[in-house]
Amino acid sequence: MPAVTAYQMLIDGQWVDASDGARYDSVDPAIGDVWASMPEATSDDVDRAVRAAEAAGISGRWASMTPTERGKCLRRLGDLLADASETLGRIETRDTGKMFKETRWQAKYIAEYFHFYAGAADKIEGRTLPIDKPDMFVFTNREPLGVVAAIVPWNSQLFLTAVKIGPALAAGNTVVLKGSECSAAPILEFGKLIAEAGIPDGVVNIITGHGDPCGRVLTSHPRVARVSFTGGPVSAGHVIRNTAENFAELSLELGGKSPFIVFDDADIDSAVNGSVAGIFAASGQSCVAGSRLYLHDAIADSFLAKMTAIANSIQIGDPQAEDTQMGPLCTPAQIDHIETQVARAVEQGGRILAGGRRVDGMDGLFFQPTIIECPDPSMEIVDTELFGPVLAVLRFSDEDDVIAQANRSVHGLAAGLFTRDSARSMRVARRLRAGIVWVNTYRVISPIAEFGGSKQSGYGRESGMQAVYDYTRPKTVWMNLSDDPVANPFEPR
Repeated sequence: MPAVTAYQMLIDGQWVDASDGARYDSVDPAIGDVWASMPEATSDDVDRAVRAAEAAGISGRWASMTPTERGKCLRRLGDLLADASETLGRIETRDTGKMFKETRWQAKYIAEYFHFYAGAADKIEGRTLPIDKPDMFVFTNREPLGVVAAIVPWNSQLFLTAVKIGPALAAGNTVVLKGSECSAAPILEFGKLIAEAGIPDGVVNIITGHGDPCGRVLTSHPRVARVSFTGGPVSAGHVIRNTAENFAELSLELGGKSPFIVFDDADIDSAVNGSVAGIFAASGQSCVAGSRLYLHDAIADSFLAKMTAIANSIQIGDPQAEDTQMGPLCTPAQIDHIETQVARAVEQGGRILAGGRRVDGMDGLFFQPTIIECPDPSMEIVDTELFGPVLAVLRFSDEDDVIAQANRSVHGLAAGLFTRDSARSMRVARRLRAGIVWVNTYRVISPIAEFGGSKQSGYGRESGMQAVYDYTRPKTVWMNLSDDPVANPFEPR
């Protein structure tokens, strides 16, 4: 039995256990062994983290830093992250089963998010107002909100940490970051870089634990000003109810069932590769996975022949190995959910073109790359997020019809379309009800571009300059420029 790594939480610059000593295990999904243990934060631990963040933002060194100084800390943090990308990638792969090739690259690229927000820190501007009072000068400043509760899931922890704490810190806020109860090791390892980057104690606190009490106490805490949550709709419902207690501002980045539309004039090879990347990369464990494939009748058969050939040839195995192309799922609950939904799809008339079951002869949580043709758009699998390597395929012949089908979903996070017709690409992109639309590409990200969804995929935006402003509130200042005394309001004028 390999040694188990015992992690601690980061509260007010100190690495600590839970106040009652409680812990829970983290399992390597590729082999099924416990490899790490995490503190189970108590209500008192959460309160201590929030109060530390509040103090750091009000009276600590962070509060007196200039925006330029804060930006230098963020730049240093990005540099340190890039230097540690291989180590962090290895740990994230072990904790989640994500491919090391992806986690290593992702950790290195995520540094760019901190560099972007480092540059944004001293670009936050107020404005002067052309007020309708001749003796008044009126201006606005944008001030930090206060303590931000950032809650991230297991599947893209370092990325989601960056898109939350990057703009929050650039705007001068302090943060309590809650890692996933499934696998929080990468975030805790990342936390070791905080002090080295010059960020004062208490500015970033990292806690671990389950939804109750850890998540519940954090999101309902009266000293939390904003909650930034990424996760599932059930947990989001709890968060919404919790913020009713503290009136915290709230942003939600939830799940998706993203449509991937291929028209008959598309570059088929390019579209096939885009669809493969959209659904089988990260074993389909992405909120933007292109899990609904809509194919024009004229090209559907040739497209599926190419895609099933690729799906059947994908090398599944150890996510740490360089020659592996797809790794395991993260949790047993996921693979059980997928098996249930695939079986139900077959009962409802779906036809399995590739995969459809667990991988034989492997002990970990491995599921085959799966393609299911769905004759009826009302089938349950068409609008149920599986968070795994399962693709629902539908056919269409009419542009208006496919747009209607794509929009007939409770989700609205992302969408993709492939066509050589530039006018059509603009028309369709405009009509798709999704927060992000990729045209002739898929799953491309940048710190410069905003990201977020609509409908049951959430609200609010991450990345880009909008995210910075979302972590501030304007303060209006009125200045009387007249030397005349203020009139007595009880004397007639």
